[in-house]
Amino acid sequence: MVKNTTSRQDISPNRRNPLPLLITGLLLGLIIGAPLGWFSHQLFFRYRSAQVLLCRQQHFGQPEVELQRLCGSLY
Repeated sequence: MVKNTTSRQDISPNRRNPLPLLITGLLLGLIIGAPLGWFSHQLFFRYRSAQVLLCRQQHFGQPEVELQRLCGSLY
């Protein structure tokens, strides 16, 4: 009987340390996410302001309480 004397390589892949990957993901998320969030907030705020002002213009002459109920608040 012949014995195999060659060393067997480890079949399982090497595991990486997850901490640097997590830190890198967080930094990329902050760098990309903050300006994207600010930009989308500005777009939404302008869109909502335009909606409220248009509604107030369409219901011109009504009391403020009625305008608040119909159109909502600008802020």
